[in-house]
Parts: sequence; structure tokens; C-alpha cells
Amino acid sequence: MRARRVSGRLPVFPWDTLAEVTATARAHPGGIVDLSVGTPVDEVAPVIRAALAAASGAPGYPTTAGTAALRAAAVTALQRRYGITGLAEPAVLPVIGTKELIAWLPTLLGLGSDDLVVVPELAYPTYEVGALLAGAQVLAADSLTQLGPQSPTVVFINSPSNPTGRVLGADHLRKVVEWARDRGVLVVSDECYLGLGWTGQPVSVLHPDVSEGDHTGLLAVHSLSKSSSLAGYRAGFVAGDAEVVAELLAVRKHAGMMVPTPVQAAMVAALDDDEHEREQRERYARRREVLLAAFRSAGFTVDHSEAGLYLWATRGEPCRDTLAWLAQRGILVAPGEFYGPRGAHHVRVALTATDERISAAAERLGQ
Repeated sequence: MRARRVSGRLPVFPWDTLAEVTATARAHPGGIVDLSVGTPVDEVAPVIRAALAAASGAPGYPTTAGTAALRAAAVTALQRRYGITGLAEPAVLPVIGTKELIAWLPTLLGLGSDDLVVVPELAYPTYEVGALLAGAQVLAADSLTQLGPQSPTVVFINSPSNPTGRVLGADHLRKVVEWARDRGVLVVSDECYLGLGWTGQPVSVLHPDVSEGDHTGLLAVHSLSKSSSLAGYRAGFVAGDAEVVAELLAVRKHAGMMVPTPVQAAMVAALDDDEHEREQRERYARRREVLLAAFRSAGFTVDHSEAGLYLWATRGEPCRDTLAWLAQRGILVAPGEFYGPRGAHHVRVALTATDERISAAAERLGQ
């Protein structure tokens, strides 16, 4: 019996379409400035690396639920950094990077063809991919009034947004939560950029101003890739509704979805130490200031971008034209169409390059 081709249900992997402009940017005499993918470039803090090394001799299987120390560190850090209260340790579950969780969440929850997953109109593509992997229906909608009589099973929200950097205020989030609770809908909030507010102040869906201290029907997804430069560690966790987290844990035990023991130890160190996170945030703030001024001086309009790791920029033309214009200057960015039809005239500019490369991009934009 021949295996079914699951990939046939999925869209083309978007980054595979950038080969030509990538080659153009690489050919620049000064080398490429890659601002296309939000991958960290700064070294992992010594305190985290030391914790990883100290735990590297552990021979046994890691716990799917995460160590008690990790769950406690997550609860404490969420309260200290983001004002989230009332979260119990069993309501926290480590994951092998948050992209893995988002991609498999509908499947882990048992969704199928009768279920509807709502995603933002401009969104991280993995929300849709996760629904498609489960065989569920997908609807892109920013306003829940667009749903009409349809009743979704899961609603994804993302604040600060990837790609736009838009921040949803507490009032907006509270209305989403109230709407969802009236209908028994699970709200999954992707909060990977929560600690990177610039001109806007992000708030978690678990914050008491939003949830009123009740986390029923709510999941918040948190990553250490951005705040602690741990993209290579695949270190993240989900927190919120204890019953939903328990169901995810039960399924993940069967599937062998376990975060390695040394990575769990590194996560504890990262969550316990705010100094390295502050230093990383300051690096991104400096890079953002340089790029924001340079793109505006070059005639770009930068929309939203009040938080997160990206600038959402436009020259008022099709995004692939902008992509080619920047590639001629050795600068590679992501076309806005990757994130939905509404992004067709924007590009996403990542702040994740070294100070030297950021300066090079600014210089080229000024020529």
C-alpha cells in the first residue's frame, strides 16, 4: 500500500520561492544583509549555556510534562515579566519549539473535517498549516462578526503580530475571550513576541485584565527563541486552561513529544534570569531604531510595527517589486504575501541581524 502524500494538502513552503532574489542579494559586492527570517544571531547567554552543559550528562528519558523546576520557573516568570497571576504549575507544558506546537495543536486536540479553525487575516502561515494537517476547515478573519452563524472550534490570535507588529489591547482581547466563552470556543494566543513592545504595550490573554483571573478556554503560547536567542534549542511552552493542557500532555506522552533534559535545564536558567533578556531587548531596540529611520528616509511607509521583531513596510507597489528593489541593494526581506492576500503590497523586515549588517543595510538604503 502506498503512503498518502500529506504534502499535497499543504501550500508551497513560502521560503522556497525566494531563490532568485536571494541569489541577487548575495551577489552584492558588500555581501547579503538577510532580514528575511527572524532567526536570532546573538550568542546565547553564558548562564543558559552553563545550565545546558551541567545537565548534558543526564542519561534517562526526559519527562513530557517538564520538570517541576521548569514549570515553577515558567509560572514565576510569567507573573514577574507579564503580570499573569493564578496560573498553577500543572497548567504549563514544555514544547519542542512553539512552531511544533502550533502545527500539531489541531491534531493533538482531535480536530477533523467538521471543525473550523479561525486564523488572523495576516498571519504566521503555520496556523493554517496546522489546521490543514488535521483535515480541519480554515477561515482567515480579523473580526469575529465575519463568522456569522459559523461556530469555530479554535480561534488563533497573535499579539504582537507576526508579520505586522500590531498590538491588540486588553479591551479587544477581553471581547474575544467573552465571545469565545459564550460559544465554548478555545482561544489560542501566540505570544512569542510579548516582551518586545516598543511604542505599544502588549498584554497576555492570561492577564487578569483580559481573563479576569479565569483561564478556562485559553491557551498562551510562549517561546524563548526571541527573548533568549534559543531558536536552536527549540525551547517553548504553552500555558492556560489546566484541562486542555492535561489533554495535550496525555496525547504528547503517547507521541513521545519530549523536550530534552538539558534544554529543560537551560529553559529554567533563561526564565529565572531577566538580565540577559533585558540586554537582548535593548539590542533589538537599537537595531529597530536604525532600520526604521533608514527605511523611512528611503521613501517607505512603516505601518503598525509597534512591537515584535519586524517592520511592516511598503512602497505602495506589489511586494515582489519591492523585494527585487531591495535585493539589488543586497538586502533580503520577506514578501508580505507570505502572510495573506492583505500583505500583497508590504514586506516584512526582520531586526535579527548583527549590528554591522544592520548598519550596512541602512547605508545602502541611503545611497
